[in-house]
Amino acid sequence: MLTQKTALITGASRGIGQATAIALARNGVKKFFLHYGTHREGAETTLDRVRDLGADGRLFCADLSTQAGIDSLASHVRPHAAEIEILFNNAGSLLQRSKLLEFTPELYDRVMNLNVKSAWFLAQAAAEGMARRGSGVIVNVSSIAARNGGGPGATMYAAAKAAVACFTKGMAKELAPMGIRVNAISPGTVDNDFHAQFSTREILDNVIRQTPQGRLSSNEDMADVVVFLCSESARNVIGQTIEINGGMFMV
Repeated sequence: MLTQKTALITGASRGIGQATAIALARNGVKKFFLHYGTHREGAETTLDRVRDLGADGRLFCADLSTQAGIDSLASHVRPHAAEIEILFNNAGSLLQRSKLLEFTPELYDRVMNLNVKSAWFLAQAAAEGMARRGSGVIVNVSSIAARNGGGPGATMYAAAKAAVACFTKGMAKELAPMGIRVNAISPGTVDNDFHAQFSTREILDNVIRQTPQGRLSSNEDMADVVVFLCSESARNVIGQTIEINGGMFMV
């Protein structure tokens, strides 16, 4: 149980972020700082759901694909750094499928800001308080795309998620002596809004055929692993990227 803990979740308005907030609340987290980008209605739903489970929280809006948005959220986080015991760096997106010959510098910056830079600097903002307290948990989000290079037009998204898996290890080495555990999850193809936007039914059916378990992953599949990584049961798990994909990718 994570009784009475406080968590910061980015990208909490839907999908994995929303499911994780609910799962953490069910497991005792008492207070949430919930970030969203544009989908305020979804963020309000998340807040309502955790309140139904006896927790409370606040909403923060920021466009993490921009430097201004990253700075804005980090500035809101720092005054609460002493409270934050769990950081779930979930915000991320492909933004749009774009092949090499079509890619623009602006899109490159937005993809890297949202998926890499925001996670790094929010960890910086939260880790200060965790270090003073001598304890804390950071969970980042990589992707199966980091292992296979991504689908058509998703190469830079895949590269960004590979960067997350890499800095998870370095961050874990740096912060473990301070009592802060850092790990990551690596979702496979999750049946949620992300793939409703960026994948066709044909693509998803093909993934199902190739997956040993014979189904797409769910938001709850991801959330349950995050809860484990935040719990005392994972006290000796450090610097790992946990692949969650029904057997689609095996090392």
